[in-house]
Amino acid sequence: MKNITITLDEKTAAWARVHAAEQGKSLSRLLGEMLQERMRDFREYEEAKRRFLETKPFAFDWIDGRKPTRDELYDRPGLR
Repeated sequence: MKNITITLDEKTAAWARVHAAEQGKSLSRLLGEMLQERMRDFREYEEAKRRFLETKPFAFDWIDGRKPTRDELYDRPGLR
């Protein structure tokens, strides 16, 4: 374990002490758990982003080798 010193304004420090006491934890343990949770969330986000960016974009395979015209794409007989 590594000890660090943090600086908080009085209002934040008071809230943190009360919040930690309500959970039956020391302020040090509460802050450590909050930072671990944040670190885990960040790692999961970065991993999801990496997986997404590795996927190849969807490519259309046209049946007859040509792209349909705009009129063919938007031809809706029910709307005539």
